[in-house]
Amino acid sequence: MTAAIGFPMPKSIIVDDASSTENYAKFIAAPFQRGYGHTLGNSLRRVLLSSLEGAAICSVRIDGAKHEFDALDNVLEDVTEIVLNLKCVRLNLHADGPKTLEIRKDKAGAVTAADIVCDSTVEVLNPEQLICTLDKSLPFRAEIEVIKGKGYLPAEKNTAPRAIGTIPVDCLFSPVTRVNYQVGAARVGEETEMDSLELEIWTDGRITPQAALEEAARILRDHLQPFMGNQVVEKDVVLTEEESKMFKLLSHDVEILDLSVRAMNCLNSANIKLIGELCTKSESRMLKYRNFGKKSLDEIKEKIEKLGLELGMTFSDRLMTALEAESVRVRSEAEESK
Repeated sequence: MTAAIGFPMPKSIIVDDASSTENYAKFIAAPFQRGYGHTLGNSLRRVLLSSLEGAAICSVRIDGAKHEFDALDNVLEDVTEIVLNLKCVRLNLHADGPKTLEIRKDKAGAVTAADIVCDSTVEVLNPEQLICTLDKSLPFRAEIEVIKGKGYLPAEKNTAPRAIGTIPVDCLFSPVTRVNYQVGAARVGEETEMDSLELEIWTDGRITPQAALEEAARILRDHLQPFMGNQVVEKDVVLTEEESKMFKLLSHDVEILDLSVRAMNCLNSANIKLIGELCTKSESRMLKYRNFGKKSLDEIKEKIEKLGLELGMTFSDRLMTALEAESVRVRSEAEESK
């Protein structure tokens, strides 16, 4: 694949660590050819806000409630308020299909997201979120369905067949809440008419800003691939015998590492699917992912060391190109199977 000639490109992306938090980060990239700051900034912003996958509660069925305008004897809030509160529950779903969960409470007091009965495939990120308040010590039970999606799905379009008494819920799938970008001036030698791109990303905690930016860039790359003619990467790249052996190992799914549920959930949240994608990440980069701690890091290092690999590895341009193509193929197949 022929590289563009004469276009200035940033060698790396700078993260403003001083202002970064778990849910916010500022990224600075320069230099770009004049005009490309807006081209890339606007494209990334649109993808970040509309195209990242997330999970949301899509429906609820409450014992004793026939419709969304109903009221329950032992609950202070009406059903409409309960539905509004459920929309505010933030969670991650580490599985492909829909998931049905229960909410149970027998004592008077607040029913919160912490009362959602979850297994290892579901992670509630704001357990303190109020769902309703019981004024009597009578059993409260509700059944919610969680699905994955992109962007926003209003309740009126959420029309999948469901049991009588099931109430659809507006789904806000996107884990990115806000994106700003600014284009400034950059200088390269005597050339001053260059762009500098500053991108700010806010998330709701379901994904880190760094992981969100990486996923948005990957989505843009995948959509541009068809416009590159017949340059199919897998056929263009000719690997050496040694590189072919390494590619076979690196192109395996991370599931073969047999990691703990917590470590695997962290990789899923970071959208790391292949061993090759994992090995190119540094230790410091891995520790920036949400809920990824030293224990999970040590576990992963131990597992990949058994394969003769380590974190922070670098590979030849040919091997990296082949790995990127494999990543595109794997994600395309996953999308088609949904």
